Amino acid sequence: MKIQNSSLSWHGLFLAIPVGIVGAGVTLLFRMLIALFNLAVFGRSDDITQAMQVWPWYCWPLIVGIGGAIAGGLLHFAVKFEKQTAIKSDYLDVINARLNAVPTGSSVLRACSSMISISSGASIGKEGPMVQLAALCGSWLARFVPKKFALANTDMVAMAAAAGLASVYHAPLASTIFVAEIAFGISALQRTIPIMLSAVTAVLTMWVIGFRSPLYPLMDVHFSIQTGPLIITVILAVFSGLIGFGFISLTQKSRQLFNRIPSLPVRLACGGAAVGSLAIITPAILGNGNEVIVNLFAGHYLLPMLLTLLGLKVIATSCSVGSGAVGGMFTPALMIGATLGGMCGIISQQLGITHASPWLFAAIGMAAVLSAISQAPLMAILMVMEMTLNSSLLFPLMIACVVATMVTYQCHSPTTYPLIGTHLSRANAKFTFDQTRISEVIIPGACLSPKDSVHQALNASGHKRERYVYIIDDKQRFLGVVSIHKIVEKVLAEDITLNSPVEQVMETDFPHVFQDQTLKQGWEAFSQVTLERLPVLNNPQQRQFVGALTKTSLIQQAESFL
Repeated sequence: MKIQNSSLSWHGLFLAIPVGIVGAGVTLLFRMLIALFNLAVFGRSDDITQAMQVWPWYCWPLIVGIGGAIAGGLLHFAVKFEKQTAIKSDYLDVINARLNAVPTGSSVLRACSSMISISSGASIGKEGPMVQLAALCGSWLARFVPKKFALANTDMVAMAAAAGLASVYHAPLASTIFVAEIAFGISALQRTIPIMLSAVTAVLTMWVIGFRSPLYPLMDVHFSIQTGPLIITVILAVFSGLIGFGFISLTQKSRQLFNRIPSLPVRLACGGAAVGSLAIITPAILGNGNEVIVNLFAGHYLLPMLLTLLGLKVIATSCSVGSGAVGGMFTPALMIGATLGGMCGIISQQLGITHASPWLFAAIGMAAVLSAISQAPLMAILMVMEMTLNSSLLFPLMIACVVATMVTYQCHSPTTYPLIGTHLSRANAKFTFDQTRISEVIIPGACLSPKDSVHQALNASGHKRERYVYIIDDKQRFLGVVSIHKIVEKVLAEDITLNSPVEQVMETDFPHVFQDQTLKQGWEAFSQVTLERLPVLNNPQQRQFVGALTKTSLIQQAESFL
């Protein structure tokens, strides 16, 4: 009977629809709570870069710092709760089948911590807690799914995570690819189908409510496939990769620096104070950077301001993330990329290299930097296309994201998401396994000549602890094997004596492998027999015996990716 794939069943598809609706609802609720918080603190519910200006500039470090302290206190309790339960709250761990469900307590505490950080102006994205809460709701819904549906909890969490991310950026396909790339790694296409439906349902829900327009409309300009724009795209991609590497490295160093402060509230307070101090130069670096991107596409910034925003945003986000503030890095990465791309576009226009709109390169920079930082190029390509609704960007986005990701990877950058490192390690281990030659792992085997006695075969077997003794001629050519069990059987039956030559009980048709074959081919050879060892020959023509391949050695080589 054919086994039904639960991820591709009708049950999974039908469940994806309510999960998508719930995911959209959670993100809307989180936005409303942030707006109410800002209304209470600043008297206005618009973007933090505008709301903060209600207070005088010398109060900004204090406000962001106090917010960091409160957020740190909540995060302290979340971490304490995780230590007590020995369960991490990251939804990615659940999707990767490391946890049975998303824990409620620590997830809510982390979301509250993130809300305080975001509302007080920390340079952090909103998508992190939104996706986490959506995943939590998906985990809750999974508890009420009948067992006969045979739908794994990880699939429900994956649907909800994609729905939450899609609701934030109105990018269902990019959200689907993100979950597939980051959480699943190399996964079957069937597993993404209910995730995609959930993400689409979430965006349709947002449209029904009234959120129909793309986040960054860029439909009135067209990218021309010409030499000048393509050269600028490649240059931008290289710089984006370097910026991505620098940002990840700076964030790691910032985290190491802030970790010297034992108290979470003090740690986040210091991070908030640092961001608030940078905001004195320009408050545009506060928050996730969405307002800056909108203004940038409207042409409100000149080259010096873009350069200032680029440098300060990298530092501010590194401080917020390094201090432990809970949130996402998507929108900050998009802002960094937009400023970098805008600079490249303006400079290329001034030099006469291209007459294309600089905001096209701003969009390309958004995807390139996001790709370099997240190391998920497919997601970055699709997300920027969905956010701008400009299909002419597909080709330059593909170039920019691939180049930027490769530059960051070649710089041996640490990974933003630990799961990426896990997937890369497994993929590298599998590649190494498939390419390693059998000759690199062979061991010596017990060998005799055809004229040697049965008694010598028994001694060799006892010394090497092998069931089979290999028989070779004077030119080291493999002739066959003798089975110790067969020898004992023949001796007891008095068909042979201990002094009989082993050629009387030799088996000439015995499975073997060659030294130039790969470990993968060796694995396939073992799958067809019940032996623990196989003789290894130099090549099919000479058939000289060079050693033995053991099943244990193969398992040891394969354990890093199995």
